[in-house]
Amino acid sequence: MAEIQRQVLPIADTKPVGLTTYVTTDPDTSFPPIEPLRPPKGAPNVLVILLDDVGFGASSAFGGPCATPTAERLAADGLKYNRFHTTALCSPTRAAMLSGRNHHSVGMGAITEMATSAPGYNSLRPNTCAPLAEILRLNGYSTAQIGKCHEVPVFESSPIGPFDHWPHPGGGFEYFYGFIGGENNQWYPALYEQTTPVEPWGTPEEGYHLMGDLADHAILWMKQQKALAPDKPFFTYLAPGATHAPHHVPEEWVAKYKGKFDQGWDVLREEMFGRQKALGVVPQDAALTTRPDEIPSWDDQPENLRPVLAREMEVYAAFLEYADFHIGRVIDSLDELGILDETLVYYIIGDNGASAEGTLLGTSNEIMVSEAPDLATAEWIIDRIDDLGSPRAYNHYAVGWAHAMDTPYQWTKQVASHFGGTRNGTIVHWPSNIEAKGEIRTQFHHVIDIAPTILEAAGLPIPTSVNGVQQEPMHGVSMAYSFNDKAAAERHTTQYFEMMCNRGIYHEGWTAVTKHATPWEFSGRSEDIDSDVWELYDTNTDWTQANDLAASNPEKLKALQRLFDLEAGKYNVFPLEPRFAERFNPELAGRPNPIAGNTQLLFGGMHRLQENVVINTKNKSHSVTAEITVPEAGASGVIVAQGGNGGGWSLYTLDGALRYAYNFTGARMYYVGSDAPLPAGKHQVRMEFVYDGGGIGKGGDVTLYVDGSPVGTGRVERTHWGIFSMDETTEVGSDAGSSVSEEYGPRNNVFNGRVEWVQLDIDAAAEDVDHLISPEERFRVAMAKQ
Repeated sequence: MAEIQRQVLPIADTKPVGLTTYVTTDPDTSFPPIEPLRPPKGAPNVLVILLDDVGFGASSAFGGPCATPTAERLAADGLKYNRFHTTALCSPTRAAMLSGRNHHSVGMGAITEMATSAPGYNSLRPNTCAPLAEILRLNGYSTAQIGKCHEVPVFESSPIGPFDHWPHPGGGFEYFYGFIGGENNQWYPALYEQTTPVEPWGTPEEGYHLMGDLADHAILWMKQQKALAPDKPFFTYLAPGATHAPHHVPEEWVAKYKGKFDQGWDVLREEMFGRQKALGVVPQDAALTTRPDEIPSWDDQPENLRPVLAREMEVYAAFLEYADFHIGRVIDSLDELGILDETLVYYIIGDNGASAEGTLLGTSNEIMVSEAPDLATAEWIIDRIDDLGSPRAYNHYAVGWAHAMDTPYQWTKQVASHFGGTRNGTIVHWPSNIEAKGEIRTQFHHVIDIAPTILEAAGLPIPTSVNGVQQEPMHGVSMAYSFNDKAAAERHTTQYFEMMCNRGIYHEGWTAVTKHATPWEFSGRSEDIDSDVWELYDTNTDWTQANDLAASNPEKLKALQRLFDLEAGKYNVFPLEPRFAERFNPELAGRPNPIAGNTQLLFGGMHRLQENVVINTKNKSHSVTAEITVPEAGASGVIVAQGGNGGGWSLYTLDGALRYAYNFTGARMYYVGSDAPLPAGKHQVRMEFVYDGGGIGKGGDVTLYVDGSPVGTGRVERTHWGIFSMDETTEVGSDAGSSVSEEYGPRNNVFNGRVEWVQLDIDAAAEDVDHLISPEERFRVAMAKQ
């Protein structure tokens, strides 16, 4: 059989050339057998596991306090890489890993929600950089992604797509089950199967948790592949939401860590550093970096605050162990299938450093940090200590714990300048091809090296053309050279880093770095790039970036700064983007806005609409109008809702009467209702909100109408100014996920009649003399969208 040409994908179909007979019964009739497309002989199954927001030091496999027996098991039979790096943020790391190219080159200079129109930041992977899954699929692999994506541009995240940048079909994954945002409620997740929204199988009370659900889907998918096509290798990408906030985990797992963090984060760093040296994941002569002045000491924490701070870390540690447990189930399934040793497993313990986005105190609700910082007090979280980790909270731990989880390095997630933001412990397990067991590899590597490694392991070339488009070469280098040669000279000798204008350059052991922005400061970030102070480290002798040589070796620093500029220019880093809050506004950022005008018409049955594809009603007067049919038994259920128990609003019926609820960050609930029940039949119901003005996040007066007549009035004293939620959605005829109002709860809240349509109007469009929307007005709205 002729060797298949795999440089140009898809592989061209071949037409048999030979004698043409008249009937199949002719003895000369002969055709070659149909050969299913397969990769080269010996190509392994591949499982890539990517955890979220886990610092270098968190896992017990790398000296941390969080038990990860699955990671330890794989490391004992494989390799630990202790100089493996990410990009310091989730979307960029994922885009870089799955493309083999630097993150700015695939448009992912930041998270998708912060995309601009600049090529390095537009969140649009160009078709000149085909993703790994597509390359493998076109070479005969089965491909599946289970879990977090966060690579879908926000302006392509609605049910109408386009789906070119979704895992399926554009990302090359034949199967996708998971979520497309940056984080997800582990108890009430917003999920997709392929491109269709689906709901979890149960509630927390019924035993549901997203981590177990993702593991179940990964196990079933891999078993199905081997049951139906045992000779066909698979590529499975398992990306849990763990351990990104919210830190959600069953209470019995938290109980295992009771009292284990009472010593505080400073002492914990010392303990972890000792274990890291004992394990050999840092050298014996390494120095523990000092805590930055911006991060408070444990001793400075008030006595009454320490118990809740310790509880935050207990919840986080339990969450990481719980995630590792379910990953263990996935590994066990490979063992049961008899294919574990022949499967190339990457276990990447974090897509960036530990997250310092939880503020100096930590929080019971992430959204409160930006929307209501005056309420996010020590007293608030102390009073809610028992809620942490449960469905009642959307919690995150304090900055001090994030810094500790990045031991022994400086800084955290977002800070791409320092190893605390970019160095993540990584384990490679492939016993059939890696002779060493339980060894450590110290070669410098980066997440862009995974794609070329997998292709080399599969015996596949990096293609020059995919789907008719000439390809940009991959920027990473294969790690396979180091698998069986501990002393091999490293091949990834230069790497730039940039995130939120935090910059760094690595070259042959030297690093030049500058920190521009602090992760937990959400406002007032400087746009003055030129005043940033650069530091210089020789990590050939200074493993942890503890000894700044900038003053003593200015020529070396200058040379590395110039090298950063050259590499940054090569890979679309420029122009640097110092703006922060403005980037969340599509008009200011320059990306497409899915919603144009001041009116949006939705229809019954539309659900799981992300916040950025629904008209923004914040900081302005607005109205919500719906045409409904009430059954003879009386009205019950949700007409339309946006958000969840951490913030949002809902128009619904209760005991037959019309109700409106406004949930302000889960801290304040405002209700307006009518006394009389809605009669059976067709009605137009309406909520008008007259905004107070005078700034953002102010209150307003609410009036409810039925068929143009007022039926209830009330006040909302405070409103969300920026965002309701990172993961909760909008539904017409129900409230999915956690519920905006406890009056109806997260289950069985579907409207029992019929919702024909819902119209959202803002500003002048919300003003209506008769408080009714006529068919002619709806027709004009529809035609205006053409």
